[in-house]
Amino acid sequence: MAETMVPLTIRDLTHHDLPLCTWSGSNTHLASVAKALDRVAHGEVDYLAVCPPSGLPVAIGGIDYAKAPGAGTLWQLAVHTAMQSCGIGTILIQTAEQRIRARNLHRAELSVEEHNSRARALYERLGYVAYGRAPESWDVEAPDGSTTRYETVCTLMRKQLP
Repeated sequence: MAETMVPLTIRDLTHHDLPLCTWSGSNTHLASVAKALDRVAHGEVDYLAVCPPSGLPVAIGGIDYAKAPGAGTLWQLAVHTAMQSCGIGTILIQTAEQRIRARNLHRAELSVEEHNSRARALYERLGYVAYGRAPESWDVEAPDGSTTRYETVCTLMRKQLP
């Protein structure tokens, strides 16, 4: 089996990238990402894109600095299905943690759906520790274009950053 190394860059996600990120979710999801990008100018959020030389995002994720005092909260983390299990999620999270530390914050937080054992295993491998559970909900788009409210329970996780 041949192995190929592809250099990746991590940059800020922009509104112009959104049409290239349909792999990450529905139009409703992308509208939520667009709202998060509007908060970047106010310093409340960073939103990252991991890109190969083509410049097309293959992973995206946000950091919300307003949600939890003294912490950066990672959310909407997504890696293109074809690129999963290649270490890209790890690179995305490590870069997010660097952004949090650059703001002189020493804690990263996130939540993961309780049935998403694959993501939780990644977070635990990276040093995140569960500290609670909470209900969460968000709008999802059905195949017919209608919007419904998705409700779930998430495990709350955090990591102290050096």
